[in-house]
Amino acid sequence: MVNLIAKTPLWGHTPIALAGVTLAELDLGQVTSVAPFGAVQGFPAPNCVLACGDARLVWAGRGQAFLIGGSPAAWADKAALTDQGDAWACLSVTGAGAVDVLARLVPIDLRTMGSGGCARSCLGHMAAIFIAVSGGFEVMVPRSMAKTAWHEVEAAMRMRSARLLC
Repeated sequence: MVNLIAKTPLWGHTPIALAGVTLAELDLGQVTSVAPFGAVQGFPAPNCVLACGDARLVWAGRGQAFLIGGSPAAWADKAALTDQGDAWACLSVTGAGAVDVLARLVPIDLRTMGSGGCARSCLGHMAAIFIAVSGGFEVMVPRSMAKTAWHEVEAAMRMRSARLLC
């Protein structure tokens, strides 16, 4: 019998720390897309994250949010729910220079985003969701683009690090 082993999108990639910035894979656990049937209370405004304990409801676009780390049961009769757990990868970019690293790849100014904010934009040529957290950002990309996103962020980290050495 074949023994299947579940692997994360960035399996085998170990965290990288350069010039005060750390890049690591973040396992978000259960991720559920929540698309309300109409106007409902408790749905995040654009570019906002609502948190309750370990659960977060992250705005992901017009009429859509991602429930991360919580049970979708409360939304069952108010919204269309789809499991997104295996569809997305998440990179953690933290440290004092995290915003400088991402500025090389992202067309929006992430410095204006405080903890609890989020934005849907692109990382290089890839669609991404940026979530501001204490000390940096969580960057969600489609699972199929996880290794490319890792490569792009790592390259930006190396360029920044080299520039700081000059």
